[in-house]
Amino acid sequence: MTNANIILNVNSIEVIYNHVILVLKGVSFAVPERGIVALLGGNGAGKTTTLRAVSNLLAGERGAVTKGSIELRGERIESLTPADLVKRGVIQVMEGRHCFGHLTVEENLLTGSYTRSDGKAAVAATLEKVYNYFPRLKTRRSSQAAYTSGGEQQMTAIGRALMANPNMVLLDEPSMGLAPQIVDEVFSIVKDLNQKEGVTFLLAEQNTNMALRYADFGYILENGRVVMEGQAEDLRNNEDVKEFYLGLSSAGRKSFREVKHYRRRKRWLA
Repeated sequence: MTNANIILNVNSIEVIYNHVILVLKGVSFAVPERGIVALLGGNGAGKTTTLRAVSNLLAGERGAVTKGSIELRGERIESLTPADLVKRGVIQVMEGRHCFGHLTVEENLLTGSYTRSDGKAAVAATLEKVYNYFPRLKTRRSSQAAYTSGGEQQMTAIGRALMANPNMVLLDEPSMGLAPQIVDEVFSIVKDLNQKEGVTFLLAEQNTNMALRYADFGYILENGRVVMEGQAEDLRNNEDVKEFYLGLSSAGRKSFREVKHYRRRKRWLA
């Protein structure tokens, strides 16, 4: 990963909530142009807070970046609003999908284009592109979002982000609450969008196995710190990652109880 192709550079950030609760402790990572980078770790590791720090959504949670820097193409962005970031091509898909339940699928998608200034024809072309990637949404275009499945709502949320014509999408827990088949479908579309449209993805995901199948590079967070990083394939083959995040060891698959209560100490905590 060379500096020349880095789109996002997060350098030693600390995040504090309510002026007292230290959540992120010196987190650093980089996201290359047209890459898929995964932030991995269990619940409470700091993944969502990291995404919110990048997209400047912390203020709504009474949080703030108190140390370090966040740069987008070399520009410091900590003081920008989320709307400013959308205009620069960065948009976040929130955990839990957050569709407008009373609007139809198509109306939800079109809300993503409100910042566009390139005309109705361009927006219509993007809508058709979204439908090409998510044919199920085209079928359900006139259905109220509240009456669609969890998978369809996740697709709607991603499609709505794409309507802003972004070059970087922050995806927070895209697999949460979805059936394995739908998760696979969603991640396959993310990979397609990355390869065919050149969209850069930074995704926070508890499903380590799935994320490492589709990402190029991964960072593992624990207790607000990056404890391991590497190429996705290297992390998949790492014995510690297999044991503590994939539920596997050299002796084969382990039970959740064994994984949760760590039968051997993690090397990075030694």
